[in-house]
Amino acid sequence: MAESSTAPLTLSTGTLAAWFATPLGRYLLEREQAYFDRTLADIFGFHALQIGLPEYPLLRGSRMTTRLTVDLEEPAQVLADPHWLPFAENGVDLIVLPHVLEFTDQPHQLLREVHRVIRPEGQLIIAGFNPFSLFGVKRYFGREQTMPWTGNFIALYRLKDWLSLLGFEVAGGRLDCYVPPFGQEKWLQRFHFFEKSGDRWWPIAGGVYFLRATKRVLGMRVITPAWSRRVRKKALASAARQVRECADVRE
Repeated sequence: MAESSTAPLTLSTGTLAAWFATPLGRYLLEREQAYFDRTLADIFGFHALQIGLPEYPLLRGSRMTTRLTVDLEEPAQVLADPHWLPFAENGVDLIVLPHVLEFTDQPHQLLREVHRVIRPEGQLIIAGFNPFSLFGVKRYFGREQTMPWTGNFIALYRLKDWLSLLGFEVAGGRLDCYVPPFGQEKWLQRFHFFEKSGDRWWPIAGGVYFLRATKRVLGMRVITPAWSRRVRKKALASAARQVRECADVRE
C-alpha cells in the first residue's frame, strides 16, 4: 500500500500517557526515567527532541540548551505529525522515542524522518516493549483491549535491522523491568527482586528495552577542533622525542 504524505498518522500517545499513571505504568516510568537521566547526561550537543509522551519530561537529564517535545496534541511544545517533522535536515543532536514505534501504523516512515533530521554522529534512543517477556505474554494471551496491550510490540532484533538499513549503528542499550505486569502496587513491590535476578538469569526477557544508536554517514570525515589537533600534535612530538632519547641511550 502506498504511503500518504499528506494525511496525519495516528499516535495513541494520549491514552498511553494515561496508562503511565496506573500502578504498573508508574513503576515502569520510574525505571525508564532513571535510565534516561543516566544516559542523557553524557550526550552533548545543542538540540534535543522527545517525540511522544510530552506529559513526561524524559529529557530532563539532558544538558542541551534546546529541549523540545513533539506530538500531535498539547502539552507538546511543538504540535506536529512526528512522521513529517518540521525541522531541517541534519540539525538535531539527540532524539528520544519513548514507546512511539509500537503505536504508529507506519514505524518505518517515522524512523526515516528521524534519520533525516538527526545530524551525522547524532544520537537516537528508543524505549520499547519487549514481545519476548512477561509483558509480551500478557499481550499475547490477555483479553484486555487497552493500552499498552493493543500496541504492536517490536522485537529487538527486528528493530536493529531497521536501524542498520537506515544507516544507524547500535551503540548500546539494555533491558529492564523483569517483574510480572501486575496491576496492583503491592504485588509489584513483592516481586521487585525479579529486577536483580532477571539481569542475571534471563537478561533477554525484560519487559522493556532501551536501544541507543548513532547516525553514521559513509565517507564522512569528522573534523576535530583546532585545539584538539594541537594537543595531539604535541603528544606525538613528545612521544617521538622519547623514542629518540631511548635510541641514544641504547647506542
